[in-house]
Amino acid sequence: MKGSRARITDSMREQSSSFEIARMVSELSEMVGARLKKAYQPHYEQIVLRLNRKGLPSTDLVIVRGLRAYTSNRDRPMPSNPSQFAMILRKHLNNSRLVGVEQFGFDRVVKLTFEHGGGQLGLVIELFRDGNILLLEGDGTIIRPLTHAKYASRSLKKGVKYSPPPETVDPRSMDGESLDKILDGSDHDLIRTLAARANLGRVYGSVACSIAGLDEKTQASSLSSEERESLEEAIRTMSDGLSDGSGGKIWMSSPESKVLWEKFGNESERDSASSGIIEFSPINLPNMDDSLLIQLPSLSLAYDSIFGSHDAAAFIRREEERLVESGVSESEEGGRLDRRAVQQRSAIDRFRERATITQELGKSIEGNWEHVDSILGQLRTAVEKEGWHDIADRSYEVDWIDSVDPAKKTVVAFLPDEDNEPGASVTLEIEKTVHQNAQRYFEEARIQKGKAKGAQEALEKTEESKQRAEKKAAKDAASGKLRGKKRSRRFWFEKHRWAVLSGGNLIIGGKDAKGNDMVVRKHLTSSDLYFHADLHGAPSCSLKLKDGLIRNKNPSGSVPDGVASLQIVQNLGEGIEDARELPENVLSEAAQVAVCWSRAWGSGGAAATAFHARSSQVSKTTETGETLARGSFVVRGKRNWHRDLKLELAIGLAVVNGVPIPISGVSSTISEMCDRWAKVVPGREKKEGVANRIAKSTGLAQEDVLSCLPPGGCSLEDHGLIQP
Repeated sequence: MKGSRARITDSMREQSSSFEIARMVSELSEMVGARLKKAYQPHYEQIVLRLNRKGLPSTDLVIVRGLRAYTSNRDRPMPSNPSQFAMILRKHLNNSRLVGVEQFGFDRVVKLTFEHGGGQLGLVIELFRDGNILLLEGDGTIIRPLTHAKYASRSLKKGVKYSPPPETVDPRSMDGESLDKILDGSDHDLIRTLAARANLGRVYGSVACSIAGLDEKTQASSLSSEERESLEEAIRTMSDGLSDGSGGKIWMSSPESKVLWEKFGNESERDSASSGIIEFSPINLPNMDDSLLIQLPSLSLAYDSIFGSHDAAAFIRREEERLVESGVSESEEGGRLDRRAVQQRSAIDRFRERATITQELGKSIEGNWEHVDSILGQLRTAVEKEGWHDIADRSYEVDWIDSVDPAKKTVVAFLPDEDNEPGASVTLEIEKTVHQNAQRYFEEARIQKGKAKGAQEALEKTEESKQRAEKKAAKDAASGKLRGKKRSRRFWFEKHRWAVLSGGNLIIGGKDAKGNDMVVRKHLTSSDLYFHADLHGAPSCSLKLKDGLIRNKNPSGSVPDGVASLQIVQNLGEGIEDARELPENVLSEAAQVAVCWSRAWGSGGAAATAFHARSSQVSKTTETGETLARGSFVVRGKRNWHRDLKLELAIGLAVVNGVPIPISGVSSTISEMCDRWAKVVPGREKKEGVANRIAKSTGLAQEDVLSCLPPGGCSLEDHGLIQP
């Protein structure tokens, strides 16, 4: 069991949140009036309640302890000998009517209320921590829990009154005052506060931040009143989507997996395609790709699509575990794969599980030959006399018949269980014999085994490739290389020339005339400073007061030694209203970077001149009769000059917000920030060659390195960048 559960967890979150449970309660409320026909425990972790609504096929309520509860119409093998807990449920609940479904506040606790001649009984399903299922008397006394448990504030054992867990916050009824108390009383960042204290969980806490346009890592207590209003509105939007919406949503991993899902129509094919599902929810998740969204009529169908095949094989897994414990498990002969190839592994599991289920059901059909032959014979006779549609209408009155499909000429029938009562369900074709119907299940098992074999071969090839990649990664790590990260989006400053200064402040400059216009128009605020080399055609540059890079205080353990871990911030210059108040050395560095980005780099000189001015001095307005070319500006008023600036830059190896990229600046700054860096001065080697050398030795993308190098020939003085 542990291995199977681990494989699912690798690719999909298993535990339900309060949001999913609220929608599930809404869906289960549609089952009110159904009668409980039987209770099963196919696995230690799982309880199945078979519910029957008049005139409709029976529905299984699948409860996986501590994880999920959903309805399903799958065929599933059941144990012939019920467990003690299943016997107690049958004793008290068989043929009782479901009269109520409720969620305790916004907790992960559901209560089902059943009614029979002796009064009402309750079944409480706890879906947090290790989970529990408890049968209650009408007055709340526990008849039997699935597992006895003792907590600080309550005890769950036979004969005591059931006490629900301490009440948590219900975000659906949260007002501004309540939200303020939660935020002000938190010492953590916003996502942790929303997940724990506001009872949203991490997934939906992230959704609230996304809707409100807030950074998850922001200190919760530091939010402004406007940001708090946005957050309150975001939570209200989510609550409205939960209460007013219906159905379930799933997101696929790629357009190809979505096409595959939509192409397949039957349960078997959907099971094989469901390995492409990466997320599910009862409400829209704005941080997911809408193009990969599939809307389903119920959240139960989403659960059944993701976990149904695994859960339907629970009894088979239980039997295998017993064999493992006795040391004679045939399933161990092939050995279990220790390495992970998530999607292919999931496909193999699904194929094997379905093969085992169908083979078991085929054996059950043959094992109950006389029973099945009697049902088929009676149905053929009835069809000849009365016709298909009359038989379909009357089938719900027959205990051994679940439903009839006239179009397909099939019937869903029950096989007898240990009490000679309706147990496992099978689909039979009326015009075929018992042997032919059993053979159809065996044939399906053979097909699934063939698919599993093909998927296994594909997995082996994947593992071989993964081994090669791991060896290469180990070799790269030993040589000091970073593993490049493919990015669909770049940081905003990477659209321009950019460098970092000693205080962490960014200076950005235009790459061309259009870029100069954009820098001045969009990125030169009233608190920033304008820098320009004293040369025609030099880039317009903006020294940012607030935007910059600082050292990450909590770097990931995956960042190699010698590589700087940095993060982007927008709150530098606290207490400073104007960049003119920055230290003189920061202004000098900005001026040096500005001249290095100009044509002074390739002029053969050793030094150059630049100036800076306030943003208010920079204008596109000219004197009457004069015009300005694109990318040019008029600077009026006093200019602050920086003379004899060195033509020298440095490039260092860093990880910014988790992305490996090179950073540039003056030597004193980069050498302090990065253990691995190199000095760059004018030289005869083409910048493309220099970039190629750096990229090969560090693992960085060549285009990223090129963007950090000055415009012209270079010479490199290495300080551990190339040879760590």
